[in-house]
Amino acid sequence: GKDVFVPLDFIIGGTKMAGQGWRMLVEQLSVGRCISLPSSATGGSKAAVFATGAYARIRRQFNVPIGSFEGVQEVLARMAGHTYIMDAARSVTAAAIDGGERPSVPSGILKYHLTELGRMVANDAMDIHGGKGICLGPKNYLGRGYQIAPVAITVEGANLLTRSLIIFGQGAIRCHPFVLREIEAARDRDKQRGLQAFDAALFGHIGFTLSNAARSLVMALTLARFSRVPESGPTERYFQHITRFSASFAFATDVAMLTLGGYLKRAESLSGRLADVLSCLYLSSVVLKHYENQGRPEEDLPLVEWACRSLLYKAQEQLHGFLRNFPNRLAAGVMRMFIFPRGRTYFAPSDKLGRDIVESMLRATDTRDRLTHGTYRTVQPSNPLGLLHEAMVLAETAEPLQKRIRVEGVKTGRVTALDPPGQIQQALEVGLITESEAATLREYDRRVMELVAVDDFDDRELRAGAQEDTDRGFREVAGAAVAGR
Repeated sequence: GKDVFVPLDFIIGGTKMAGQGWRMLVEQLSVGRCISLPSSATGGSKAAVFATGAYARIRRQFNVPIGSFEGVQEVLARMAGHTYIMDAARSVTAAAIDGGERPSVPSGILKYHLTELGRMVANDAMDIHGGKGICLGPKNYLGRGYQIAPVAITVEGANLLTRSLIIFGQGAIRCHPFVLREIEAARDRDKQRGLQAFDAALFGHIGFTLSNAARSLVMALTLARFSRVPESGPTERYFQHITRFSASFAFATDVAMLTLGGYLKRAESLSGRLADVLSCLYLSSVVLKHYENQGRPEEDLPLVEWACRSLLYKAQEQLHGFLRNFPNRLAAGVMRMFIFPRGRTYFAPSDKLGRDIVESMLRATDTRDRLTHGTYRTVQPSNPLGLLHEAMVLAETAEPLQKRIRVEGVKTGRVTALDPPGQIQQALEVGLITESEAATLREYDRRVMELVAVDDFDDRELRAGAQEDTDRGFREVAGAAVAGR
């Protein structure tokens, strides 16, 4: 328009916010990044775990559910553990936003880690589903979600940039109790006041560094067994390990800033490793908070333990990688003596812990319901998640009958048919199962076959579809040309 007059009162926040548009935009971005992409990634992961757990129960190979194979269990446990981390981070951080916080550093952590974990969950779901996941069509409920995963990785700050520059770059200053005060004091135009503030912050910083060095050494030697915790219980040790690695991280950060100075921002690999340590400490903290918020259900402990162990093990390994690649080798040696005097003593989750998680994913349990809360599971023809869950519940009744036919019929020669419908009929004829049991098995077999089937299309249908797309393209181009006249 021309001669448009906009009163100053129309500025968001009034005249006092004139010229502050960029700051307001960045502040809102930090809030939006905590909500939109992390929530989308978490929702997709919940749906993937919900579907994959049921699919691993009803899909059989060598006469057993594929969820019984340890290779599948390892992947399914990883999916469930990652989804628990994502759900914890999403809910706890969203609650902080509702409380009026503007968490710029957690927003970067959530944006990077939740979208990356979402991509890993999508990949794992595709691996377990196999051909069911790669044959696109109306029956494929994973393919499009798998294809769209890179979008969340790229938008609102590419993940490569977020990890290597933003998370630690912001966190080192905003989360440090003295660095920001030192910077503000150095910028103070009142030199006398600035000098006094800087001296106070500097001596506080020195004391903070020495304290963290001592705490890091003592807790590393004692494995943090004497660290104070909010309350005792099954998660007590994880609070202690978080405290230990927090002291080690703070000590490593201070030494890095002291010895590398401004180069630390350009050393993106080192900055990225420290960002991972900070992120793992935050994520493990929200996992424990999420567990408390849900009432500390005992049956969820395997998920909590898997999540905390995975995160703290990664924090340890990233600290080790940071020290191994630190350019000042003398400083690296000193830090290693304080951080790892006994070497690396923390271990990743055990296989047994993963199997305990899978047990609750392959059947209808409260843990499975809490983990996948919010997924659309209404049973109707257009909702594969609801159909998968219904079939998984029916498997509890059908599997003992299938085992009876296999053991008492097939192995003894009383049942000779090769296909399930034929086996059911013969088992009924020889008296292994009743009419109602046969009806249950037929219904279960029908549902399973529909759910594991993939789409196939006649060549003529594909050619017709391609021609329709071409014709539509010509019509759109022609319409645009006419409109341009």
